[in-house]
Amino acid sequence: MRARTSATLSAMDGAEKAEEEEVMILPAGYSDDARALWNAATALNRAAAAVSPAAAALPPMLFFTDPDRTPRPWETAARLPAGSAVVYRAFGASDAVETGHRLREATAGRDVKLLVGLDPDLAEAIDADGLHLPERAADQAARIRSDRPGWILTAAWHGLSPPPKNLNALILSPVFAAGGASAGKSALGAAAFERHVKGARLPVYALGGVTPENAATLAHTGACGLAAVDAIQSAFR
Repeated sequence: MRARTSATLSAMDGAEKAEEEEVMILPAGYSDDARALWNAATALNRAAAAVSPAAAALPPMLFFTDPDRTPRPWETAARLPAGSAVVYRAFGASDAVETGHRLREATAGRDVKLLVGLDPDLAEAIDADGLHLPERAADQAARIRSDRPGWILTAAWHGLSPPPKNLNALILSPVFAAGGASAGKSALGAAAFERHVKGARLPVYALGGVTPENAATLAHTGACGLAAVDAIQSAFR
């Protein structure tokens, strides 16, 4: 076998270093729960990107806000690691623009994306990076894409109908037993979730009941990342 020259070793060291840099490791100061979620999310994203290059450009972890469950979402947003994203769901709140600006201030310049739920005017007003659509409005994606080709577009999906098109990714829920709007829905479970992912032909995030304890069980399902409300808020205090 040919001996490895110093140049070869140097190139290998550089490749290994680049690979290590691609693995986004949380710095000191984060909780074990935060690390568990982030490690699981980034592992999923790397595996999905190896199959579909489109997944590589997506945030591994999405923090979904909720007016009742996350009353001060900008505080969590300010703690999120670079590469993640916030999905701001105002649900018609009177202080939507004010909260949106706070979220933009918390994420700007930190490589944390900001998506807005359903409302393109609000997204424009706070200079968001994209839009998240409920499943009932997913058919608007083509028009929105035409108007704002640079936006990240995602949509909710529950696996009961054909997956929407003209999107960057789908948010499939509930994977596990969940609270909030998904409290009355039956959990898919990891096996059914994996089957839906394989048939979607788009990157798919796992949402619903995802916790630091069960996040790693989604390995090998094909998900491009994780999404959560309470678990992320609790972990990234």
